[in-house]
Amino acid sequence: MENLWHTEYDVQVNDVCRYGVLMSSPSSTSFLRKSLLALVADAALIFLFIFIGTRNHDTDTDTAGVFSTAAPFLIALLVGWCVLRVWKEPRKVSHGVGLWLITIFAGMLLRHFIFDRGTAGAFIVVATIFNALTLVGWRFVAEQLSERKASRG
Repeated sequence: MENLWHTEYDVQVNDVCRYGVLMSSPSSTSFLRKSLLALVADAALIFLFIFIGTRNHDTDTDTAGVFSTAAPFLIALLVGWCVLRVWKEPRKVSHGVGLWLITIFAGMLLRHFIFDRGTAGAFIVVATIFNALTLVGWRFVAEQLSERKASRG
């Protein structure tokens, strides 16, 4: 028995959808890859900051300690990614600035009030400077390299 709801228009729509998916897959994969790499880079830089700090102060040097120390900043980083929708343009310098501010502000609040950890003035200053240099810095370098590559044609 033939499907009464099936029309020739449905076949055309399905063909267009299939073609669109096939044609957009490589760019979608590249877009997803760039966003995922940027998120991993941001998280790795947070871990680097925590790792250096725990080693220099000889506190929480085990894996669990590093993760528990990094947790408020990683949570804040993810909040920043969601609020700013960084995945749309992960290498944009202004996103780095926004992520830096959200990560520091929300991370310090979470660290103090939720994780019951210290937020000494010197720690806030060091965290602010280090994360500015890293979260904004790699995006600035990537943007400069991209502009240089584009100008060479």
